[in-house]
This record gives sequence, C-alpha cells and structure tokens, in this order.
Amino acid sequence: MTDVLTPFDRHRRLLFTVAYQLLGSVTDAEDVVQDAWLRWSAADRSDVADPRSYLVRIASRLALDRLDSARSRRESYVGPWLPEPLLTGSTPVAAAAPPPDPDDAAVLGEQVSLALLVVLETLSPTERAVFVLREVFALPAAEVAAILGRGEAAVRQTAHRAREHVRARRPRFDADRSAQRVVTERFLAACAGGDVDALLTALAPDVVLVTDGGGRAKAALRPIVGAAKVARFLLATAAEGLSIPGVHVEVTDVNGAPGVVAWVRGAPYVAMSLGVVDGLVEQVLVVRNPEKLAGLRR
Repeated sequence: MTDVLTPFDRHRRLLFTVAYQLLGSVTDAEDVVQDAWLRWSAADRSDVADPRSYLVRIASRLALDRLDSARSRRESYVGPWLPEPLLTGSTPVAAAAPPPDPDDAAVLGEQVSLALLVVLETLSPTERAVFVLREVFALPAAEVAAILGRGEAAVRQTAHRAREHVRARRPRFDADRSAQRVVTERFLAACAGGDVDALLTALAPDVVLVTDGGGRAKAALRPIVGAAKVARFLLATAAEGLSIPGVHVEVTDVNGAPGVVAWVRGAPYVAMSLGVVDGLVEQVLVVRNPEKLAGLRR
C-alpha cells in the first residue's frame, strides 16, 4: 500500500491545483483528486516511469470531463460568478505524508489568484486546458496534445491564442506581498471602523467590486464601479456582518495573496480578495455564497 500511496501523496497538491485551475471550484477539484486516487490505486503501475506525469494526465482528463457541465451550471447562476476562494500558505500537511515535490509546492501562489481564475473563465474549455497545462505547469506540447487528444501543432496554436487572450485581460497587481498586506490591513481597519474617509484613501478612483452571493446570500447583482459607490456598499455590509454574534475577521492568505476572511462561530462567512496597484485597491472580489466557501476550512 505504501508503494501506491507515497507517489500519490507526493503529488496530491499538484493534482488539486491542476483541477482547481481548470474548474475554479474547490469542491470539484477535491472530487477530481479522489477519483484520480481511485484510478491510480487500481491501475497497473509497473510500466509507469514518471508518476507525476501519469497522475497529471489522469487529473486533467477527469477535470475536463467536468468542465462542460460546470460551465453550463454557471449560465443559470444568480448574479456574478466568482471562483471558490482558497486559503493558501497555511494549509497543514499530515505528519505521515511525504513532503511535496518542490515544483508541486510552488504552484499554490499567484497562479491561483482569483483575478487570474476570473480571466480563465473567458477562455473556451480547450483554451483553458491548454493554457493551464502549458503556461502554468509547463507541460510539453506533446504531452498536452496526448491529454487532450489533439495534434501538437494545434496545441501550440491554441496555447499562443490563449496566452495572448490572458495577457490582454489579466490585471497587473503589485507583487510586493508586504505592501499588499499593509494596504489590506488598512482597508480592513477602515471597513471595520466605519471610517469612510480612510476607506476612500485606500481605494483607487475607478475601483471595481464584484460580489458573488449565488442567490443564497446578500450581494450586488452587478459589479459596482467607483470609489464612492464601493465605499458605501462595503461600509454597509461590514456594519451588518460585524453585528453578527461570534463573528471573527482577519487578514490571511486567500489564493496566494493577503485577503480578508470572516468566520461566524468557526464557520466560513465571507472571503475578500483585493487587487492592489501602487498602494491602492483597484479590485475587490467578494464571495458570500455559503456553498462556495469550502476552501476556507482552517
């Protein structure tokens, strides 16, 4: 059993991230990993020279099988759809599990940012798969072609098209994590204190706020644009949230960058991901749909 479990555990985090990148759903990604384990444990592994490549291929195909149905569900979604937020940087690793491969441990960074995942939603399923496997995980074109059942030349063309698409739409946020955290803490203090002037100084004039309630939690049905409108919405919702008994709010890593997360009596309540440029918040992504907060489990 150890010979089966050890290589799978070593790449478990990578498999989850591949599926999460393709689906934008923590729950679906966890299901893909579980299905990948079932296939791995039942397979004849005697001819598997590279377990990492073999497992990525399994997880990719399983995720692609789910992608079309996931996209069709989003067409009837109430209000803006955002990916499920994910706590990063503090996920405990079981003591008995082997350490992850260094390449696999590095993938939970900016490549899982909510902002990037939102852009990936604008790609076709094939373009998204090619971009994730080629650009994020650097798989050879021949291997991606084998996973997708396409020609290598077609994969290279699709990769170029997807790369240009993402480059044109991907927001450029500050990379300095310490600076991001300072701005995030200032943002949270202003919201919690009901200080409109302090909040306005933290927001860019053309800041955009997107809230995802999915019809299950109070949220704006369209993006809100402009510092004054965004500040009013944030202060109103902060006052409502902070009045709930047992609420706990903190700055913590959300999808590879400092964000704001609230729990009520230990259950996840809301997650905010901020896009910071030149010391100002230019984008606020808020997830309140309780069905999409599984990735906030401590």
